[in-house]
Amino acid sequence: MAGGSSGGRFVLINMASIKTNKFEMDMCTGSLFRKMLLFTLPLMCSSLLQLLFNAADMVVAGRYAGDTALASISSTGAITNFIINVFVGLSVGANVLVARFYAQQNEKEVSETVHTAVLISILFGLFLAGLGWVVSRPVLTLMKTPEDVIDGSVTYMRIYFLGMPVIMLYNFTSAILRAVGDTKRPLIFLAIAGVINVILNLFFVIVLKIGVAGVAIATVASQAISAGLVLLTLINYDGCLKLEAKKLKLSGSKLGQMARIGLPAGLQGSLFSISNVLIQSSINSFGSAAMSGNAAAANLEGFVYVGMNSFHHTTLSFTSQNYGRRNMERVKKTAIYGLMFVIFFGLVLGLSAWIFRYPLLSLYVKDEGGAIDQIIEYGITRMTVIMFTYFTCGTMDVLVGALRGLGRSILPMIMTLTFVCGFRILWIYTVFAANRSLTTLFLSYPISWLSATIVHGICFIITFKKLQKKAGAAVV
Repeated sequence: MAGGSSGGRFVLINMASIKTNKFEMDMCTGSLFRKMLLFTLPLMCSSLLQLLFNAADMVVAGRYAGDTALASISSTGAITNFIINVFVGLSVGANVLVARFYAQQNEKEVSETVHTAVLISILFGLFLAGLGWVVSRPVLTLMKTPEDVIDGSVTYMRIYFLGMPVIMLYNFTSAILRAVGDTKRPLIFLAIAGVINVILNLFFVIVLKIGVAGVAIATVASQAISAGLVLLTLINYDGCLKLEAKKLKLSGSKLGQMARIGLPAGLQGSLFSISNVLIQSSINSFGSAAMSGNAAAANLEGFVYVGMNSFHHTTLSFTSQNYGRRNMERVKKTAIYGLMFVIFFGLVLGLSAWIFRYPLLSLYVKDEGGAIDQIIEYGITRMTVIMFTYFTCGTMDVLVGALRGLGRSILPMIMTLTFVCGFRILWIYTVFAANRSLTTLFLSYPISWLSATIVHGICFIITFKKLQKKAGAAVV
């Protein structure tokens, strides 16, 4: 078996399993199908639990603080994602580097990557806390947030951003654990934090009656707990991921490598959010009922999305480790299995959400003056367009994960910005402008996903063949 060194040369490495901790996973040997499922299922459950933080916020806000509170929370999603995605993208770079060095059994490189990643997560979190506080009201005003919603939106957004240091820390540390196959402990930690989040939500909103502010505080507090538990895991780690305070320093070479992989991913996520900001602004123009219905449907979609997106992270980690060993045949199979899994889960989850659309949407709103029927109809309009085609979003993400795992991050960024973001912006100013309906607006989603899937598939095939030829004959 040939493994790649950081200088591009090849060295022989031990064929034995590289596990040093019972929670780790050697992704380069054994049944790929089985290991991908074992890796993904805890990750999927973790992602669903994390999404429950937001769902709990919205259900409690909608049922106990009113539709205006629900709209206040929903209106912040697109802009918060736009601001933080560029920094969260660097955690993708950390994941790829740790997985690659781990597969090469290079403990020194793994340790330097871990300590650099943890330090920059804290620094970037502090920066975002200040930035979010300053820009909240101006940006929400620019997005045409209605007057009856904007004060609550500003409150939620500012408190959420004050919690950014722990949110960033969790994203980076959990990415590090995923890189070596540990998806079980983050699941346990998120389960603990999720229960606390629900309890705090109910206490702040129902008992203390502080509405949107209480929902935000509960979210940040629960994120702090999950981040703290992962951080303690790394501090007490028995293996190459052990975190030590005296080693916390920035490695210029590791930061540079993380940036080359992670910054394009982050920029893609942020610029991707521009189209979503424009779409949210278009939805805002239909009024608070449309905003609430859209928010409820989008939150339900989130459960389908994180289920599918788990396979993006699985493909990313498995591709990174196997490319570190230059096992190109296993890289190819990783992409194929990832696509198979995401299509199956995307269809099952999407159709299930559609079947139970009425009771699910009803969870988010309460009847105040007969508005519930109108809100639910708005939600169904979105779900009708999205749920039957959502699997194409998953296939797009799996192919992006495969390309990033191969160290190619700029290419999927360009393709996504062109065939998703650019297309949606063009759609808003042409097709939607000519026919202003929510159905027309939402159709921009599936059309952009399908076109991006086709283009990313072509890019992966070309990239894979070039790297396979460069690596020489792959040894399975």
